[in-house]
Amino acid sequence: AQIRYSIPEELTRGAFVGNIAKDLGTDVAKLAAANLQVLSDSDSQYFSVNVNTGVIMVSERIDREQLCGQNPRCFLHLKLAIENPVEFYRIEVEILDINDNPPEFPGDGVSLRIYELASLGARFPIQPAQDPDVGTNTLQTYHLSANENFNLNVKARTDGGKFPELVLERALDRELRAFHHLVLTAEDGGSPPQSSKTHITIQVLDANDNHPVFDRPSYGARLVENSPLGTLVVKLNATDVDEGPNGDIRYSLSSHNSAALRQIFAIDEQTGEIRVQGNLDFEEATVYEIEVEAKDMGSPTMEEHCSVVVEITDVNDNAPEVILTSFSSSLSEDAPPGTVVAVIHVRDRDSGEQGKVQCHVSPDLPFQLRKDYEHQYSLLTSTRLDREHVAYYNVTVSASDLGSPPLSRHTILPIALADVNDNAPQFEQESYEVLVAENNPVGSVLVTVSAVDPDSEQNSRLSYSILRAGGTDPGLDPTRYLSIHPTSGQVSAKFPFDYEQTTYLQFHVEVSDGGSPALRNRTLVHVFIVDQNDNAPQVHFPRAGEDSATQFRISPSTTPPALITKVVAIDADSGRNAWLSYHLVEATDPGLFNVALRSGEIRIVRALQETDASAHELLVVVRDAGEPPLSTAVTLVVLVEEKGPEALQGSEAQAADGGGLPTITLYLIVSLVLISTVSLVGLAALGVRCL
Repeated sequence: AQIRYSIPEELTRGAFVGNIAKDLGTDVAKLAAANLQVLSDSDSQYFSVNVNTGVIMVSERIDREQLCGQNPRCFLHLKLAIENPVEFYRIEVEILDINDNPPEFPGDGVSLRIYELASLGARFPIQPAQDPDVGTNTLQTYHLSANENFNLNVKARTDGGKFPELVLERALDRELRAFHHLVLTAEDGGSPPQSSKTHITIQVLDANDNHPVFDRPSYGARLVENSPLGTLVVKLNATDVDEGPNGDIRYSLSSHNSAALRQIFAIDEQTGEIRVQGNLDFEEATVYEIEVEAKDMGSPTMEEHCSVVVEITDVNDNAPEVILTSFSSSLSEDAPPGTVVAVIHVRDRDSGEQGKVQCHVSPDLPFQLRKDYEHQYSLLTSTRLDREHVAYYNVTVSASDLGSPPLSRHTILPIALADVNDNAPQFEQESYEVLVAENNPVGSVLVTVSAVDPDSEQNSRLSYSILRAGGTDPGLDPTRYLSIHPTSGQVSAKFPFDYEQTTYLQFHVEVSDGGSPALRNRTLVHVFIVDQNDNAPQVHFPRAGEDSATQFRISPSTTPPALITKVVAIDADSGRNAWLSYHLVEATDPGLFNVALRSGEIRIVRALQETDASAHELLVVVRDAGEPPLSTAVTLVVLVEEKGPEALQGSEAQAADGGGLPTITLYLIVSLVLISTVSLVGLAALGVRCL
């Protein structure tokens, strides 16, 4: 939207300009809630807006002549920006001229020297008065005081300026009157009008009575801007019918020309050629009007004036300018599409098609340009952003004009994406499997779990903790046995493991980042305790004290392979460490008894003889298959006696003991089968999980 107001210059501070809320048709409360802001194209803040009333007021003194000089129309441009959603309103404030400056003549007065033989109708330019006002308030006319010889002619220039000329209406006679004193009054068109005066003193000279005459009253030329130095503009031609020095003509630029024009053009005083000696810029001036005078060498000198109008043709010599009105170099990665990143103002000092500018950005970037109105664009996000994919953008805004060939300018906008905690930590493995030998040292590192978080800084700082896995024994708390370093993820043992008490641990490790709110993830850790041969076999039968041996009685008529007894032992270890073997190490008669290697059964090998001893001591060693192996020894005494009460009692005890042996063996077999089954099921489950 665009709104235009008109106010006179020199208004007091706080003067009313307009009601933006009323002119936009919106509620004042909405403007205040939308964070209304005033942006000015100029360096000074001439206006302010009361967000509570919507009224635009003057905040600084406005001098139209200082702002716009002699331009007929003077504008100040404002932009009103509101948020939620972002909208811009362009306001043009036209500054109207008031008649606050009177015309002023340069210097204290004007002195002219005119020959008495000057022709009737001869013109004598007077330095014009200057009035910085414009329109009707600027200089409008001149008035000359009453006199007998001169009349006033006001010459209008193409740029609207007016300068006076004295026109000789009646011949001069120096002998009758040598000096003439006139008063020239300059008056503007204001209401009321303002004026100023200057005094003209004319000295009448004798002699040279013919002045130079140009072959044309005015000359015209057309040049392309940026023409090279030395380019010929025009060649002037003036003649003087006098002879000798009175007819010798010298050309020069009139004092009416400004200092800036004298730096651009130069004239050859002999030939009258005007050439370029400075830079021609269409954007600074489109037309130059050069005042030239031709003087003869008489005494006194006579002169003639003419004007040369030089039109400048525009070429595309100015690249577009890109001005950042608003820009944020940091953008949150979760900014929604359509977020305004920058407000860009473009301009081109050339005219016509060469001054029209188009802007664009690369289509490969997640940004786009929206044209708000003429010469202003907004840079918006076009898609979702992801800092973990691209953390930094260099957005090149290209502005090109429509000239031939076109000129362009590229401005790079560096945009860094601020991190948002939008990525949960990820473990390097879905689960971890650890084999730990029992009797491990306290504090030994069992496994190191590692996770990564693609976020940055605080959002990527990870912390590890141990949690009990679902479905595990409630009494088997992993934090009782294990600890984890919160930053390195190293899992350590608090106590040595005992395979005979715990064969397997399962727990979760949870990792959380430092974002707010924090994001978490878990992994499952399986700890398998590996058995070590740390338990010697224990003899369950026959039971005996530390320093005593168990006695068994047999009849002398016992024949081989009669079972004397059976040694029963159990090893708390598992696997090979629990595989037991039985060995007869010492015997009174080594050839009379033997021990079964695996079952521990002691049998008689041959028939007893009368020469055999009546008591036989046997030392049986039970050894496991561990590395190194562990063993236990048991001593048995076999007594050879005839049947009697004691022998019978011994036989009954033996029978009773023999009846108990199969039950213990059965228990051992069932225990081994159960242990083997549980091990096989565990290994099968582990294999399935690995697959």
